[in-house]
Amino acid sequence: MEMSEIIRQRRAELGLTQADLAALAGVDTRQIRRYEAGEGQPTLPIAKAIAKALRVSLDELAGEPTQRVDVSGDWWACWQTWNNGREILNPHRARIRQVGDNLDVVAVTRGTQAYEDGGYLWRGEMRIWDNEILMGWYVADEGAVRSKGTLYFVLHQHGTHMTGRWVGLSHDGPVITGWGAMARTEDEAVALVHQLKEQEA
Repeated sequence: MEMSEIIRQRRAELGLTQADLAALAGVDTRQIRRYEAGEGQPTLPIAKAIAKALRVSLDELAGEPTQRVDVSGDWWACWQTWNNGREILNPHRARIRQVGDNLDVVAVTRGTQAYEDGGYLWRGEMRIWDNEILMGWYVADEGAVRSKGTLYFVLHQHGTHMTGRWVGLSHDGPVITGWGAMARTEDEAVALVHQLKEQEA
């Protein structure tokens, strides 16, 4: 893929106008128009600024093929958590939007089981490192819920699922942790959390 197409495509994926990209990269909008039309290529310092604004590497901007795993789409998440000392496994749907190595994650349901205090909607961001490790944060998306914290997951080599831990503020304490998993089906997400619990025992 040519650099002009990569700039145009990435800009569209991020929902940026040419003027937005120009402002982020510190160049004139006319330059972005020229680059996208294939009428020239940016100098190295400008290419670095454009790559940073588009959240891609210089190699990707130059059209080098990447081996990045794509985890965009609909997932099932399952968290091991607690409510008044009682363990709860809460599976629910989540959606991942991937741009480069950055992931925006949004819970689209509270959970499949009805608890008195229930689950909550949340959102977060993660970054993929070396197609293997995901690190990031989460925060409750509802004003009355104070839960927030960090995420550390290991991604399966084919991108089919991820397992790891969350650490954060919860109903049962200021700093607690539990297992977590994300997979393409509810049954698989729950089974992965059970496996993690058994390995720990």
